[in-house]
Amino acid sequence: MNISNILSRKNRILLAELVRTDFKLRYQASALGYVWSVLNPLLLFTILYLVFDKFLGLGRGIEHYPVYLLTGIVLWRFFTEATNNGLKVIVSRGSLIRKINFPKYILVLSGTVSSLINLGINLLVVLVFILVNQVEISWGALMIIPLIVELYIFALALAFLLAAVNVKLRDVGYIWDVLLQAMFYAIPIIYPLQRVLNKHEHIGQALLFNPIAQVIQDVRYFVINPRDTVTIWSFDLPVLLKLVPFLVIAATVAFSVWYFRRNQGSFAENI
Repeated sequence: MNISNILSRKNRILLAELVRTDFKLRYQASALGYVWSVLNPLLLFTILYLVFDKFLGLGRGIEHYPVYLLTGIVLWRFFTEATNNGLKVIVSRGSLIRKINFPKYILVLSGTVSSLINLGINLLVVLVFILVNQVEISWGALMIIPLIVELYIFALALAFLLAAVNVKLRDVGYIWDVLLQAMFYAIPIIYPLQRVLNKHEHIGQALLFNPIAQVIQDVRYFVINPRDTVTIWSFDLPVLLKLVPFLVIAATVAFSVWYFRRNQGSFAENI
């Protein structure tokens, strides 16, 4: 996966074609088509908002909680979609791999880029919520750009790893589903992190060592509500501990690229 290959015109054309094909196939037999890319997070938001805010009161005391919740859901769905697309893409494109010689990483990139486009669409919906809820927008909101890049790099690295492992061990899909369900409740998506900190401060701090939680909280801080949003930078911790999410991402990228490159030569014969 050297830089000259990544930037080559042929690979860019192939990537664009794969992304277009992915979009067409995803909504081909659907009456609403691309609208589902927006409806899915909105429906999940509606259910979670009614149950956890209106009935259980988890959002009480959090200003602009509907936007707070929707932002977490949209970023989480991007991560799950990108990693799940990456996990399946090598196996699902087995016939293409056996017939044509091309860089295999293009397949993983296509799945994650498709998810990134969906994220862009869903962030427009978040913007509508921000305007309707009269959230005050500052220049700090531009920090969402490097934060989304950070989340994308982490999702892409995991997608490379999952794609390569799935060729040899098809059970990884079931294992990943269970891990995603566990992470959904371990990460402060539905509930405010402050509630955990009030009961177990060290556990609350440890949750932010997860890069996904760190990104979600940072986006909420810069875009929605800096007064009620706790981030890893809010704590008086050693600098090394505050850098844990970034070290996790760096280690994941290094291992995933090494593992993918080591195994990509045998993909065709193992699919």
